[in-house]
Parts: sequence; C-alpha cells; structure tokens
Amino acid sequence: MTLDLLPLALVDGVAYASLLFLVSMGLTLVFGVMGILNVAHGAFYAFGGYAAASLVMFVAPKTDSPILLFAALFVAAIAVGLLLGSIMEFVLIRRAQNYDPILKLLLTFGAFLMLEDIQRLLWGAQPYSASEVVNRLGNIEIGDITYTTYQLVVVPATALLAYVCLEFFLRHTKLGKQTVATTHHREVATSLGINAKKIGYVTFVIATILGALGGALASPTTSLVPGAGTDMTVLSFAVVATAGLGQITGALIAALLIGIIRAIAVYAAPELEVAVPYIIMVLVLIIRPHGLFTVAQARTI
Repeated sequence: MTLDLLPLALVDGVAYASLLFLVSMGLTLVFGVMGILNVAHGAFYAFGGYAAASLVMFVAPKTDSPILLFAALFVAAIAVGLLLGSIMEFVLIRRAQNYDPILKLLLTFGAFLMLEDIQRLLWGAQPYSASEVVNRLGNIEIGDITYTTYQLVVVPATALLAYVCLEFFLRHTKLGKQTVATTHHREVATSLGINAKKIGYVTFVIATILGALGGALASPTTSLVPGAGTDMTVLSFAVVATAGLGQITGALIAALLIGIIRAIAVYAAPELEVAVPYIIMVLVLIIRPHGLFTVAQARTI
C-alpha cells in the first residue's frame, strides 16, 4: 500500500470502527449491567439496517432533503430498538435473569435464530440499501482526494455523540447512577430501593437501540443481505473480548484499533481482511486474558 492510499484507509477504518463501536457499545452495556452475553444483539443490527433502508426507500421519492433522509435512519433505529428491546426484555431476559450464565447464552442464541428467520420472512433474500442518503449528503474534497461526507463526518460524529450521551447518562443522571450501582452489586442496589427490573429494562432497550442504530447507519454504505447479523455478532464479540467485558471506553479504543488495521489490510493485504479482527483478538487475549482494559477481579461499565 502506498502512502497516497493511507488517508483513504484511515477514513474507511474510522467509519467502519464507528459502526462496530455502536453495536459493541450496546453489547458491552448489557453485559456490564445485567451480566448477559447477548448473542441476539447482531440481529438488532440487521433489523435496524433493513428497517432504515426500507424507510429511506419509502421517503426518498417524496422529499429532496438529505436531512429528512438521515433522520429516517434514526427513526427506524429507535422504532426497532423500542419494539424488539421491549419484547425481548419482557418475554425472555427478565425471566432468565437468575438462570445459569450458560443457559442465558443459549436462550439468546435461540432468540437470534428466531429473529433471523423473521428477518427473512419480512424482507426476503434480496439486498437492501439506503445509498440515497450518501448521494444527497455529497462529498468533501481534501487535497486531491474526494471523500463522502457521510463516511468522513456523519458516521464518526454520530458514534462519538452516542458515546458522550451514554457516558453523560451513566455519570450525571439519577437513573444512570442507579444503573452504575446495579452494575457493581445488584442485590445491594435492590436493598437500597433501586428498581432493578426497571434498570434492566432501560439498559436493554438502550442497548437494542444502539445495535439497531449501527445497522441503520451501515445501510447507506452496505448492501444488507441475510447473514449480516451473524457477521456483526461475531465482530462485536471480537471487539468486546479485545477491550474486556463490560468496558465501554475500552470498546471504543478496541473498535478503532480493529477498524483501522482492518482497513489498512484491505489495501495492503486483502487476503487478511476477514482474519484481522480475530488475529488482533487472539494476540490480545494471549497477553491479557481478560482484555486490554479490565482485570479479573472487577466488572465495570
């Protein structure tokens, strides 16, 4: 890879890392607060992407505004997150809270398989995309290189804003502080009058919205096909394992690390592109079995 291609690789890497971080942030939030490794989280990404693409294709012929099309991505993600998050939390997660961790894992895996079938039932096997969003937001020229505004500015800014909002919620709001208290010790928090069921519901819905938002933001630059949720599940687990379970800021750094190195591999060694996230994860876990940013004695968010 020549130095001329390095800026392109960095932009691609940061944009990809932003999407990966949004999904991983939801996954690690659920584990940090509820102690559940939610295998179904990748299905939220797929549903968010399909719903966003469908909504954009419906709205695009009716408006010339790129802002409305971009807003449609958020509307779809929030709708999917509220619907799927609420249903899954009430029907499955709440009832399984006291189950063995392995059984919880198997239950979410079963939910993932069902959601994959529902996705195929609703949208079929044809690819979906919301590429009109990228076209209408235009391009930015820096030097001799032209970048899409969507990938250079919009996606990273949205991911960063989501991170800042989540950190503010956890550290500076009453409900957020109750969430942190529940993370440290659920039983003690409950004995102090904190409604653990309410905290669990809010946490799971926020995480589902983040997963769906990752898919919604991916839909303008990716053709969504069956299996997209599976791929994102595996990749988000690689990010979470690299960072350390329950580490939100760590997930941000790990996503950037994986995203940028993967993008460089696309230009320098395309045959390694798919393997790069897992190579990084394995190397990190060999050196630090609990991830880069956590220790064996503590689980925090």
